[in-house]
Amino acid sequence: MANLCPPLSAGEDTFELEAVEKQIQELLVRQTELRERRAALESSRVSIQRDTNTLTTSTPCASLPRSRAPWTRSSQVSFTPAPGHHGPWVQQQRKTRARPQPRTSPPPPPTVFEISTRNRFVPLRETERDAVIVGDSIVRYVRATLAEGKVHTHCFPGARVLDVSAQIPAILKDGETVGAIVLHAGVNDTKLRQTEVLKRDFSSLIETVRSTSPATRIVVSGPLPTYRRGHERLFRADGLHPSRVGAELLSDNISRTLRSI
Repeated sequence: MANLCPPLSAGEDTFELEAVEKQIQELLVRQTELRERRAALESSRVSIQRDTNTLTTSTPCASLPRSRAPWTRSSQVSFTPAPGHHGPWVQQQRKTRARPQPRTSPPPPPTVFEISTRNRFVPLRETERDAVIVGDSIVRYVRATLAEGKVHTHCFPGARVLDVSAQIPAILKDGETVGAIVLHAGVNDTKLRQTEVLKRDFSSLIETVRSTSPATRIVVSGPLPTYRRGHERLFRADGLHPSRVGAELLSDNISRTLRSI
């Protein structure tokens, strides 16, 4: 087979050889530069790892050449090049937030001691609105009322004045809530026809009420008059105890008296 490639002249061979040698020299120089850069990068990487492990606030950072190789930040500190030059790396301090000062509540106000100036001997106060009726069987069906407060009836059938007096301490044991007391007794004492004794017994009854509850007002009711012709509807058949109409009339009279004091 015949050779189809034309023969090269001596001048063309020399030119191509010089071009190849020039490329080889450039590649060797480039290879040397790459090896130096690789060595510098490996050295700087080892230095960064050692300084990160033993870093303190007073230890300066190692100088690193400028490179584009990525590197990992530490979770505690970060390194950034100083602005304006490519010199040594500086430590960036993390900003710390100031702790809020604990709030202290103002001291409690001083204790105020209240001194009661209540006089237990003063007249009936506003809060003392309840009243009681104490007597013998005559007041069994008496139901008095007040504008404000309640009226409690205590009936002791067959009781004389001194018998009623003996019940006063138990009835007025909480005397501060009783504003007035109605005493209706004596009908069983009049049968004895001892006027002076009856007066003395009434005085003893009133004194018992005053000593038990000094602020309670006293109202004396009765004894009722006996049966009279023309007033049959006010009494029962015995002529002594009030009928339903008589009890209502007595209740109205006591209610008006309690509301007026």
